[in-house]
Amino acid sequence: MEVAILWLFILTIPMRSFTFTLCCVFLSASLYAQTIADSKSLPRASLDERFPAAAESFLNALQEKKFDPHSVMILKEGKVVYERWLGDNTPSKNNVTWSVSKTWVTIAVGFAIAEGKFTVEDKVMSFYPDDLPDEVSENLAAMRIQDLLTMSVGFDTDHTMTIWRARRNWEKYFLAQPIPHKPGTKFVYNSLATYMLSSIIRKTTGENLIDYLQPRLFEPLGIEGARWDSNLDGTNVGGWGLFVKTEDMAKLGQLLLQKGNWNGKQLLSEAWIEEATTSKILQDPNVDPATSTSDWRQGYCYQIWRCRHNGFRADGMNGQFIIVLPEQQAVVVLTANISDAQTQLNLVWEHLLPALK
Repeated sequence: MEVAILWLFILTIPMRSFTFTLCCVFLSASLYAQTIADSKSLPRASLDERFPAAAESFLNALQEKKFDPHSVMILKEGKVVYERWLGDNTPSKNNVTWSVSKTWVTIAVGFAIAEGKFTVEDKVMSFYPDDLPDEVSENLAAMRIQDLLTMSVGFDTDHTMTIWRARRNWEKYFLAQPIPHKPGTKFVYNSLATYMLSSIIRKTTGENLIDYLQPRLFEPLGIEGARWDSNLDGTNVGGWGLFVKTEDMAKLGQLLLQKGNWNGKQLLSEAWIEEATTSKILQDPNVDPATSTSDWRQGYCYQIWRCRHNGFRADGMNGQFIIVLPEQQAVVVLTANISDAQTQLNLVWEHLLPALK
């Protein structure tokens, strides 16, 4: 609107006022650029006194425990109601998100399935005929993409930390590991399983995760400057290594809350978001999520954790969180360097949740 009014004013100026007109042109261009930049940001709401007070109480509680919070962003009904960066952290700084990266992989998988590249029932070994061990076990033959998504590939342990010894062909290394459990029956957190999803995306689309997501997710959400670490074979590592801004994380949370809809356009099907955020397997089948006080015993979805208060979250090491609370129509994003993540979440429930109800 401001740009249109300025141009109407410019057109009424006599030609002899060329210098003034030129200045107006530059001002118009600046306003236009600012309009474009603003359109990439989440809308901000007039501050309700509850949110700053609750957030400051939350941050004070973290700091009393000698924790190191980096940023907080709270969304209510699609609008930012609180945001703060601490220390040398800024809105323009890309955060190391650790395993929050995994949830972005699930979004990429959703796009690939919608485009007919594969299904969650496809067998993992079918994508790697040249990398299979000499003897294919029954459990390896049964492993599906869904088992990669739910961290239930049948391993006894996460082999990710040993993968650096196998500097190339992580796929062959993964397929060679013992699989003592029937896939889909036992939860074992496994970043290498997420890498396999990244590899399958690359095999079936011809693009790395970050390039594949660029036109499908990053551009519609106005996410710029993201980067994703790769292994020596050039494949994005998937389970970690994504660097994005705090607001970019908030946008992903809001997209999940809106079940794949962004500015009136359905980027991903509502059915996929529902499937990806619904519990598929219990971390401990002997623990009842309804009575557990642990946010790591509430069920696991597709590279997404369920948490208490009927929420779900993207979850990264040292306190990186995108917490989605559908009942409150809220998203809470945290970046930090905190080793006690359960206490961090307990403080979210104690200080922030009441203000969001």
